[in-house]
Amino acid sequence: MRILLVEDDAELNRQIKESLEDAGYVVDAALDGEEGHFLGDTEPYDCVVLDIGLPLMDGISVLQRWREDARTMPVLILTARDRWNDKVAGIDAGADDYVTKPFHIEEVLARVRALIRRASGHATSELACGPLIVDTKTSRALVDGKALKLTSHEFRLLSYLIHHKAEVVSRTELTEHLYDQDFDRDSNTVEVFVGRLRRKIGHDLIETVRGLGYRLRDPGEEQAGTPAAS
Repeated sequence: MRILLVEDDAELNRQIKESLEDAGYVVDAALDGEEGHFLGDTEPYDCVVLDIGLPLMDGISVLQRWREDARTMPVLILTARDRWNDKVAGIDAGADDYVTKPFHIEEVLARVRALIRRASGHATSELACGPLIVDTKTSRALVDGKALKLTSHEFRLLSYLIHHKAEVVSRTELTEHLYDQDFDRDSNTVEVFVGRLRRKIGHDLIETVRGLGYRLRDPGEEQAGTPAAS
């Protein structure tokens, strides 16, 4: 899953970015509102962590412009302001949740996980598909109760697929959510990761939908729609 972090305090930006990356997320970071707005307006993100007090363009204005442009990714705002009207202004501008500084980074991580889950229609941290369980809180994956040994890219790919279970996800979309903006992206590598995952979780769980992409599905459930071949 790919996160945009917009925070002007360089040290805090670094700390949050490292914590998100340690939790398995791909993170793009910006230090001012103009760069943050540009990234959020041009790149696909699963969640945004947005400070309100930003230089060049304040966080409320950034968020309002995203929403006016129909950018619907969940947004967690960070604010050092304790006044209730500042929090209300953020929510009214389109924020989905907020954290008041100072905060514990574990709270930010928990709220990010919750926003991503809710955005994809999931209620708990354990996401299941047949014998497969992905625990987004601990970044673990299990099949038939046995923990899998996955690389960071394999886990990111599997996490994105299970968050969008039963949906057809294109290779381009997967590539956009596996790597940050500076990475030299190659959608052909997705095929390699899918092949590795199939060997670890079972070939029946990841379905290839010809000409469209991949779909994670429970082979025990009847599938309808586009014909596919594994």
